[in-house]
Amino acid sequence: MVDGVERVVRCECWRADFVARQLREARIPPRFAKATLDNFERGTNDQLAAWREATAFVEAFTVRDRDRGILFYGPNGVGKTHLAVGILRACIDNGFRGYFFETRELLRLIRDTYNRSVDETEMEVLSPLLSADLLVLDDLGAERTSEWVQETLGLVVNARYNTKRAMICTTNLADLDDNTDPRSFSFQLGERTRSRLREMCDWVQMPGVDRRAGPHSSPEEIARNWKSASQPTADSPHRSKLPAKSRGQARAILRAGRGDADLKWTGGKAGS
Repeated sequence: MVDGVERVVRCECWRADFVARQLREARIPPRFAKATLDNFERGTNDQLAAWREATAFVEAFTVRDRDRGILFYGPNGVGKTHLAVGILRACIDNGFRGYFFETRELLRLIRDTYNRSVDETEMEVLSPLLSADLLVLDDLGAERTSEWVQETLGLVVNARYNTKRAMICTTNLADLDDNTDPRSFSFQLGERTRSRLREMCDWVQMPGVDRRAGPHSSPEEIARNWKSASQPTADSPHRSKLPAKSRGQARAILRAGRGDADLKWTGGKAGS
């Protein structure tokens, strides 16, 4: 009864059921199943600053247009993925829909749809990315770059941009001026996608050493981890033979930000 008028009020149990279902469907990796913002280590000033950015995002996510995200960048093992999952989990707890995709896994799923023995369509893979309130793209730039890779990731980013839906991204790439350096955003993702991410996200640098070295690592081991995180390796990705770019309807739909139509993806062969 509200102001003398009988009203139907939804019980609170629906919220718990919704959150539990969304967490099951969010694709959070088992290794990060218990990662939250509360249990993120904040032992350095940089970690504390990154945590504050993450917390501020969650607090504002319920009251703003939700079109500006965060891009965490830095070496391996500094907690970027933990923070990204913590943000996703907190937003789901607040009643939003969100998904986690490791970039290489996402590209593999899209490639697999080109196999005639796979029943899943490109739209079934891409639809959650386009329609979710929040999308986490983890480890941008880990995939060997190619024209197809840049085109595919660029279309996803552009579709999120056009529909004003936020993204949380993590990457080991550096924002270098040299677009021929394999460690740079421009080399791996293309200058257009880099520019779009600059507009869409607050870039939060997370320097530090690899915490995965273990709590009892020697200074020499920590120094080696730090050096390896800041230097290109022998297997740094190089441009592969370029496959055909996606054209036509798929490009038009994604750039228009439409997530409710069959993409009829024409990206050709994804390459290897």
